[in-house]
Formats: sequence, structure tokens, C-alpha cells
Amino acid sequence: MSSSVLGSPERPLRVAIIGSGPSGFYAVDALFKTEGLHVRCDVFDRLPMPYGLVRGGVAPDHQKMKGVTRSYEKIATDDRFRFFGNVTLGEDLTVSDLNEHYDQIVYAVGNEEARELGIPGEDLAGVCSATEFVYWYNGHPDFCDRKFDLSNARRVAVVGNGNVAIDVCRILIQDPERLASTDIADYALEALRSSTVEEVILLGRRGPAQVAFSPKEIKELAELEGVDLFVRPGPMDLDPVSRQWLGGGAAPSSAAKNVAFLTEASKKEGTGGRRLDCRFLVSPVELVGVDGVLAGLRLQRNEIVATEDGTPRPKGSDVHVNLDVQMVFKAIGYRGTAIPGVPFREDWGIIPNEEGRVISGEETVAQQYVVGWAKRGPSGLIGSNNPDSKATVKKMVEDIPGVKVEPLDEAEAEGICDLFRSRGVRYVTFSDWQKIDKLELQRGEASGQVRTKFTRVEDLLSALDSLEQVT
Repeated sequence: MSSSVLGSPERPLRVAIIGSGPSGFYAVDALFKTEGLHVRCDVFDRLPMPYGLVRGGVAPDHQKMKGVTRSYEKIATDDRFRFFGNVTLGEDLTVSDLNEHYDQIVYAVGNEEARELGIPGEDLAGVCSATEFVYWYNGHPDFCDRKFDLSNARRVAVVGNGNVAIDVCRILIQDPERLASTDIADYALEALRSSTVEEVILLGRRGPAQVAFSPKEIKELAELEGVDLFVRPGPMDLDPVSRQWLGGGAAPSSAAKNVAFLTEASKKEGTGGRRLDCRFLVSPVELVGVDGVLAGLRLQRNEIVATEDGTPRPKGSDVHVNLDVQMVFKAIGYRGTAIPGVPFREDWGIIPNEEGRVISGEETVAQQYVVGWAKRGPSGLIGSNNPDSKATVKKMVEDIPGVKVEPLDEAEAEGICDLFRSRGVRYVTFSDWQKIDKLELQRGEASGQVRTKFTRVEDLLSALDSLEQVT
């Protein structure tokens, strides 16, 4: 049998993409749009529903942002695309299996694990992960049974100054009825309706000039009806290092916008409603408990100093203060989780790579690639994954020329399906997902919501079985 050129009509490139979040879909899109490349992409996800953090991470009151899935759906309905949901790499499928059935592998698995503070008291009741909280109110199957005792907390601290921290603050402090028509999980809405939280304190280790949240996010908080945004005027008198950084062109444009907004907010008096208190230049050093239950935080005051290149960074002082709170949410970032058979940098929490090519030790792992947060760490918004995925796809295409392979056998192309059948793996196709998607929307319409999600895998699969029996 004569050989064919990989990526030709006679022998399309076969790519396995692990993860169906934004970075995975952007990688597929970039491959499909590569001129002259004939390719087929199979996308695998351990959950039976696609879209990753767009479904499980974007806040329910940010429905417009979730509209990006319409572009992903167009990609998924291309004849060159297949979706295999409810398939876990390392359990239902191995890297060896992928190497046997595909020419290239792309890891688009994101960062799903929360970073720890690394201070005493993190095991106290009332100390929570913002990551888990976000997945919980979004109906992620892994966290639907998680409990957050909001009915016994009046004062809550959120540690972190990124957009996730702002999301958590907004969900905690706003009138829960504003969320009733969204796709928030039913159990989360009921818990928020029973919440006694009156004050949320946002704690940042850096100054107001170095916050990581976007200007749009903090403005949205300030516009919440019945909520006072409280900013102390002291920290708004910026230190010399921050002023020089802002004026020297090194700071992002968002920094000056945030400082201007927070400065104006510091001049306003509250109306006596629920309160969001922004505190800067403080770091938790101990979580204080009584009988195993959180009772407060011990904070260290910081000052801003300059690194050798002039970049501002916080430095702890000898001044400490205590803060009485009943709950703490840690929102200091995400990290990746090791996958059996896949190289992993434990200290960085990512898959080690060189410009998207996976490396193990000093060696490049042939035909294995990584995109998104698993590649660069948890930075950027949804759209940031598009150029990132394109950059990796460029390297993938560079590795193709001159590779000679056997012509594609259609039976061989179906081999992965045969493998799953032999192992009793119940996988979910994109057509299956479209049925579930329609059902969730119908359930939502009946209850006055955008959609009512399935939050348990077994319930989703059962509903899918019922739909198949009807048809």
C-alpha cells in the first residue's frame, strides 16, 4: 500500500484534543482554518457537557459572556469534528490509546484546582475555596453536593483581587432575586436566599494600582442596588513606587482606570445598606478558629516596594491587625492537576512546554501539545485563549511537513468508538449534548430561568436515555 502525505485529502491529520473549554475550541478552529490542511478533530471531555469554564466558571449574572458558545457550536457541527463527553483521560482512555489512534494530541485541560494560602487554620470550618464556590453556584457536577453555610455568617472575607474574587463578592452581596432568572443552580439560589451575609470584605495584598480585576467588574459591583462600595481614602494616596509605575508606561491601561474609579469611590458616603469593603495592602497570615470553626483573620499590613526593574510588589511589615469574620473565601488563583501519563510541573501547576510543545525533562514529547491555562497558567480572559491556541497550532503545523503515513482506513477512524464500546464507556456525542441543551432551555423557560441545568451526570444520562426512547 502506497504512503500518503499527512494532512492531505488522502490522509487527513487526526488530532485528539483533551478538554472542550475555550482553548480547545479555539485550537480546533485554528486547525480547520489552516490553509491546505485536511484535518479531523476529536474532542474529549470528562464531563458529558462541553464548554468548560464558560459553563462552569462564568457567573450566572454574566449571560452575555456565555454567548461565546454560539461560535463554539458552529465549530462543533462541522463534519470534521466529533465530541466524546463523559470520557476521563487516565481512566476510560490512556495516552497510549491516543498515540495509537491519533497523529497529534492537544491538552486543553485548563487549571481546575484552587491555590492554597499556605497559612495556619486553612482546615477550619468556614474556610472555603472560591473555586469550589464558583463551580457550586454554576451547577458543576463535581461540586453540587458541596455545602456553604451562608445562613450563619454576617461578615465574610474574600482573599484576592482578581475577577474571580469580584464574582464571588457580587454573588454573595447582591439581592439573590437578581439571580433568579439566570442559570444559577437551584440549590445555590435557595442557599443565597437564606443567607445572612451583610458585609463582604475584599482583601488585596497589593495596592489599588496593582489590582488584577478589570475596571468593568468593580464598576458593576458599585452599581448594585442596595449595596455600598466602601473604599478607605488612605490607600488611595498612592506610594511613590506606584505613582512612578503608573506614569512610566509600564502599567496596563486598566491600572489607571481602576485607581481613578476607586479614588472617586473613596469620596462617597454609604447609604447604610449591605456593604462591600475594599481593603488593600494586607495579607492573611493566620486563620483563627474557636472549637474548629473560623472566628477571624490575622492580617499583616504591607507596603509597596520596587523590584530591580521598577515593578511594584508588596512587602510585609511588622504591623498586624485582627479581623472578625465568619467565613473566608480563598480566591488567589488556580493551578492544574496532574493527569496519568502526561508530564506535569508540580511547582508551576502546568504541563511543561516549549511554545506549546510538551516537554518531559529536557526532551520534547513527540506530537503532544498544550494550549490555554494548562500551557501558560491561569491568566487572561476567555478571548485570551484564542491567540494562545493559534500559536500552538502554528507549531503543530510546522511539525507536519514531509511526514509519510498510510492512507486513512475508515474502519480505523472508527477505532476509538470500538475501543469505548469494548470497555463499556458511555460517551456523549455533540448531538446528544444538543438534545440536553434544548431540554435545559425548555426546563428553564418553564421555571422562569434562562436555563435549568442538570447538575448530576447520572441525571443527565438518564434524561438522555429517556429522550432516545421517545425518538
